[in-house]
Amino acid sequence: MQFAPGLERLIDALRCLPGVGAKTAQRMAFHLLQRDREGGQRLAEAVAHALEHIGRCQRCRMFSEEALCGICQSSRRDGALLCVVESPADVLAIEQNTDYAGHYFVLLGRLSPIDGVGPDELGITDLVPRLDAGEVREIILATGSTVEGEATAQFLADLARERNVSVSRIAHGVPMGGELEYVDAGTLTQAFTGRTRL
Repeated sequence: MQFAPGLERLIDALRCLPGVGAKTAQRMAFHLLQRDREGGQRLAEAVAHALEHIGRCQRCRMFSEEALCGICQSSRRDGALLCVVESPADVLAIEQNTDYAGHYFVLLGRLSPIDGVGPDELGITDLVPRLDAGEVREIILATGSTVEGEATAQFLADLARERNVSVSRIAHGVPMGGELEYVDAGTLTQAFTGRTRL
């Protein structure tokens, strides 16, 4: 069936979102047009505003409407601690769920030579001067436990050690409340390898 051109454009535009296929995009478009045109207008305005005004922090590469994000501007944060993460979503998760009070550096990905993602694409050239400046005493590597995440962590650990910066890695393993019988082999192996003394 042929839809109106504007509806086709809306459905196609909604498909750019992760996890949104043709049917989901169609349901979203119909919902906005049938039941929530006002919500659709707010959504359109918010998206337009965000795309026009939100950029990246010049220091940590987090999303920001100013040259420096609120975390980098804060005098309450510990400049000696630098947590390196793969995405802005990781910063949000750490901020919402931990008492971490240091600074961040957002890679916007992880090393993946097959996909053409090397150190330059991850902004490592922006990270090195921060390590060279001498303010950072410890770098906390909070990349994922994928093969690419581990390779990225190892690469960054080597960079930090060359500059006499202490390196730590977030723990990976059995989730809180998890039952061992349901944990996959890789996670269980990592949990045993990274065990700590009590």
